[in-house]
Amino acid sequence: MVFFCSFNSEAETEVNQNSYFHRMNHSFHRTEGDVNFSESREAWYSVIAHAETQKYLEEDARYFLHQSMSTPCLDVLQSCDGIYITDLTGKSYMDFHGNNVHQVGYRNQYVLEKVKAQMDTLPFSPRRYTNVPAIELAEKLAALFPGNLNRVLFAPGGTSAMGMALKLARIVTGKHKIVSLWDSFHGASLDAISAGGEQVFRKGMGPLMPGVERIPPPTSYRGIFTSDGNDEVYAEYLEYVIEKEGDIGAFVVETIRNTDVQIPSKAYWSKVSEICKKHEVLLILDEIPIAFGRTGKMFAFEHYDLEPDIVCLGKGLGAGVMPLAAMVTRDTFNIATDVSLGHYTHEKSPVASVAALAMFEFLEREHILEKVNADAVFMKTELEALKQKHELIGDIRGIGLLWAIELVKNRETKEKAIEEAEMILYECLANGLSFKISQGNVLQLSPPLIITRPQLQEAIHIIDTALSKVAGR
Repeated sequence: MVFFCSFNSEAETEVNQNSYFHRMNHSFHRTEGDVNFSESREAWYSVIAHAETQKYLEEDARYFLHQSMSTPCLDVLQSCDGIYITDLTGKSYMDFHGNNVHQVGYRNQYVLEKVKAQMDTLPFSPRRYTNVPAIELAEKLAALFPGNLNRVLFAPGGTSAMGMALKLARIVTGKHKIVSLWDSFHGASLDAISAGGEQVFRKGMGPLMPGVERIPPPTSYRGIFTSDGNDEVYAEYLEYVIEKEGDIGAFVVETIRNTDVQIPSKAYWSKVSEICKKHEVLLILDEIPIAFGRTGKMFAFEHYDLEPDIVCLGKGLGAGVMPLAAMVTRDTFNIATDVSLGHYTHEKSPVASVAALAMFEFLEREHILEKVNADAVFMKTELEALKQKHELIGDIRGIGLLWAIELVKNRETKEKAIEEAEMILYECLANGLSFKISQGNVLQLSPPLIITRPQLQEAIHIIDTALSKVAGR
């Protein structure tokens, strides 16, 4: 199957594309997301060989602009339900990725009933007006947040929420400089990639937003520290930059890094909070992928007794039905009345607001946070047992229903097992389990929070089998 476009003749295209494909096999730099150019990806299409699927994949490649981490597509989906996504052939995958929108599962009936009812009355609200669902959602968020974090702005996506946060930080502090972390992701627009640290989004873009200083993240993937080690030194980088650079207005950071599940210590966050207060630097937390119960609490910052200045939310806020994001900030920061911080057409979407309210109601009604914390104990036990069984596993990290299996060729040298990780991904896909690979060698597992214990056991069995098969090659 050929999934690349060219302006050459059809015959020339296939030759050139194949040449390009093979060059990419040897030179493609693996980063977050799926590995799109490799022998394993090429072989995958023979596994899902199906005429109609092939037709639509080729049309997708024909009409959509190609981009890293999205091209070519893995399969063509037809339906979804609960923890499953299903393709055109009827093959179902347990979705342990879901772009972090599926906390309450796909096609959650409680959510859908509320959304359908709202669509029959007020599907859209022009920006010059407000509406009851949007007000109720803002009120709900204000009630969930601590202190005077009770001012909200909505946006269609997390990237836009981050853009609003960066604007507000400049207005509040009068400073345009920020500090962020290398390898972080805060969205894909020019301002968001300026703040972020992932090179795959920034390369070839030319000049970006000025005034961004990046410091090392408190990560364990290079073996620098373990979960019970001292990561406070990473907080000291923050103070060093603030003092040396001057004019820093905000620290933009993920509370817990979602992509490869890096979980800072309480000591790290206590030190960061102390430094920000000391230097009057706003603490902007990006919880876009990890809020709403993913870590066992409604928001990840609750694990650290933090009171941030601005929090960005998104993805799961729309309950896997509608796009919706939010910026939540302090009441005292309500000082930008003469500036359009967002001003988005779908800023107060009544349908998206109803979906979000239903999501919160479902989490509370079904006691999902309690369930997630019980599941976390089970996952830790089961994954640690996998580590004892498989030499390929160098580390297990997790919290709530957010887990990482880091694969290494050698536990002493910690050399990344990149090819093995990719083979395991496709072996798991063939057996009905979908997840993402981060950093080239980390299997990131984030299932819907409604997942049952037997379903978790089935997923772990699929991973176990794949690890054994790949190790035996």
